Amino acid sequence: MLITRRLSLIALAAALAGCATTGAPLSTATVGAYRETIALDGKLSVNYIKDGRQESLTGNFSWEQRPGRIDVSLASPLGQTLATIAVTPEGATLTQADRAPRTAADIDSLTQQTLGWTLPVSGLRDWLQGYALDADGKRFAASPANNSVVTKDGWRLRFVSWQDETSAQPLPRRIDAERSAADDIQDLAIRIVITPAG
Repeated sequence: MLITRRLSLIALAAALAGCATTGAPLSTATVGAYRETIALDGKLSVNYIKDGRQESLTGNFSWEQRPGRIDVSLASPLGQTLATIAVTPEGATLTQADRAPRTAADIDSLTQQTLGWTLPVSGLRDWLQGYALDADGKRFAASPANNSVVTKDGWRLRFVSWQDETSAQPLPRRIDAERSAADDIQDLAIRIVITPAG
């Protein structure tokens, strides 16, 4: 029994030592230069608590950004368009099927009014390319080795995975964004998975 116990301890120690070993160090190469014009697709999942109830949404999105304008299309997992969003310096418009378009001075307040929680479209302009403004208002550029930041407006961002983390200028693939509480929403968590180009 003593021998069995010692062998078990040796096996446990070996397993722990194996867990402690690490692979190659993560790349410190930061994302490429910010681009004013991008087009990409991806998947979005949102989880939050409202009025004590857990709520979840999932779907697909299409993002087209150019100087002075952002167009976002939100679709169900089966591909049915649920809403389109257009953002310009003059304001934001959200259009849903069978409903009159809604407008507001900015996209954050528009999505708050319409969805009940803020879809951070203004932040996504940076996040989708691996950038953010940190809590001190400084420009943050992500890398596989430096992949998390708290933003100036209170989001905890983590760039979880990369389209090619060995690239000289890696591009984000999965971004997790969390916020503890905002208005009557608690534990808002957004997961964004960008579909690789090509």
